[in-house]
Amino acid sequence: MKNGVDTKAAPGRISFPAPETMNTAQREVYEQIVSGPRRTLVGPLRAALHNPTLADRWQRLGQVLRFETSLPTRLSELAILVTARRWNSQLEWAIHAGDADRAGLDPAVAEAIRVCEPPDFGDDAEGREIYEFARQIVQTGDVDPDSYAAIVARWGEVGAVELTAVIGYYTLVAMTLNVHRIPLPEGVSCSLPGEHGVLAEMPGAVAANA
Repeated sequence: MKNGVDTKAAPGRISFPAPETMNTAQREVYEQIVSGPRRTLVGPLRAALHNPTLADRWQRLGQVLRFETSLPTRLSELAILVTARRWNSQLEWAIHAGDADRAGLDPAVAEAIRVCEPPDFGDDAEGREIYEFARQIVQTGDVDPDSYAAIVARWGEVGAVELTAVIGYYTLVAMTLNVHRIPLPEGVSCSLPGEHGVLAEMPGAVAANA
């Protein structure tokens, strides 16, 4: 054991602190995480706990962006799925595909994103606008004026700020999961098609009333 971490062989590229081996600072953050809305330690926070201060700030920011924005959960989860798909993050997709389904996102939309085909939002203008904003920012690093204006018109400036932050935060999550090879939880499976190391390219959505 080193610095509160069990250094025995573990899946992934690094070891992950376990409750029985955590030092005091790690244990304090761990208890905050599992007693909050997440209820479990999973994903990037397993790696972040190597630095308890980082893990603490991370989980606080993540709690705000996942549970406390003005955006409906269905739409936040849609933006997260676009982000996960861009970065081919298997774990991020596996967790949030389920969350998106429970929040009411059309399964056909999620499947279209998974296989990088144009999603058909039908009469769901809100979903189409969120998808286009998220798609553009993860693929180009920016958003065109019309797509930006659509989000501000519907959700206000605070919504535009929150949406951008959600996408940026889950890009951080995806990169952490990918680079450290953080494994899927037991009993969870995921299969995102595509070649390793090649970023996913998502097309624009089916036009309204097409």
